[in-house]
Amino acid sequence: MIMADQLPAKSLDIVGLYCPVPLFRTREGIDSIKIGEVLEVLADDPAAEEDITRFVKLTGHELVKFENNEGILRFLIRKKK
Repeated sequence: MIMADQLPAKSLDIVGLYCPVPLFRTREGIDSIKIGEVLEVLADDPAAEEDITRFVKLTGHELVKFENNEGILRFLIRKKK
């Protein structure tokens, strides 16, 4: 069940795209939402888990949730600044 504060303001489906595209698209997605909103990212690049997790930490945003559903990676990222 998704909590109300985890509902994405925007969703990015970047399945089939590989490094460095998922990271670039995630950055663009974060830039396009307001502070406090959540971005959902769906990816299947194995490098995306480490790359996007590191990006979120380094840029001061919040990784609300991460799931790996049979190779489809789902990130919920809250924009913090």
